[in-house]
Amino acid sequence: MTTLLDRRPAPIRVQAKTPRPTITALFVVAVGVAAYTGFRLPGEWAATLQSVSLTDGFHRRFLVGTLLAPFGHHYLVYAVASFLVLAALLTAVAIAFFRGRTESRRLVIVGWLLAPTGGYLFQEVGYFDQVLYLLLAGASWALHRNRPVLASVVMTLSVTVHEIALFTVLPVFGFALLRKFPFRRAGALLAPSTVACLVILALPPAAPGAVEKLRNTLSTADFRYRVDALSLFERTQAQSWQLYSVTRVLLYLVPIAIVVIGGLLLLQRPALAAAVAVAAPVLLAFGGWDDARWGFLLVSNFALVLWLRLGRRELDLPRAGVLAALLLVLTHVPMPYFDGYAPRGLTLVTPVEDAR
Repeated sequence: MTTLLDRRPAPIRVQAKTPRPTITALFVVAVGVAAYTGFRLPGEWAATLQSVSLTDGFHRRFLVGTLLAPFGHHYLVYAVASFLVLAALLTAVAIAFFRGRTESRRLVIVGWLLAPTGGYLFQEVGYFDQVLYLLLAGASWALHRNRPVLASVVMTLSVTVHEIALFTVLPVFGFALLRKFPFRRAGALLAPSTVACLVILALPPAAPGAVEKLRNTLSTADFRYRVDALSLFERTQAQSWQLYSVTRVLLYLVPIAIVVIGGLLLLQRPALAAAVAVAAPVLLAFGGWDDARWGFLLVSNFALVLWLRLGRRELDLPRAGVLAALLLVLTHVPMPYFDGYAPRGLTLVTPVEDAR
């Protein structure tokens, strides 16, 4: 397949680490718009799942709850922990922006923030997805510091946060490993986290009686726990499939995947590992009904992979136009929020047409 990059490779040059004032201002505006659009307090669903711990007999999604267990089942504890994770993740995004060596990399970050994904990041506060990508940032730092074993350990921890790590952060981590090491070495470093995730999936989600025991404990907590959140640990995957249409979720995700993978191929030479890392969240359609959430993770993986692939390569004008057009298309991806929330508009009043 012939792409723009195949026909005429873009020149590679090292840019100054300090971004131009204009794009710095654009980054600040993008963060502000994303925060205004999606900011909210952590929901009861997130607080309920943060109560799940290994010591209470749960075998999945237990790392965060196990770490927070000594502080008790209090909403304030979960809210503070949620905002600390969000702040740490935003810090990682800011570091990636300011230490990026090219304006192209910085534009990818700005575009991701201005797209619906920016607001979705803030409204998803408290969800384990943010912990997963924070751990990925930590593993990337370890790789950058030539500590691959530490990076592998960090990513192995990620599967104890949430099993969707298998289709989100682990493919991106594998792609990053392949950029740095030979295939066998990369496979050896990726194997522990992959095997750990498969073992977790093979185990029952919770020990007998663990769910009911936690329900009794949370019945006296200072927040209204979500019964349906704990029910996740009692259902089989076959029972979950009866509650939603996998086809409908795929029909939402596949067009987004076509856009981002097509854009990736136009901007860079085809690479199987890159395409797999971007498209992997599509498989989450078989894991649950959170289609907008999976779409958020799909676009986020695309931004991460593109950021990694650009490296020190500055896009020339035609490719910069392709990137701008791609980001513009992504702004039209609908990403409904959880719990009846909706993105805040930038106007102070409701348009007359909508008020009728």
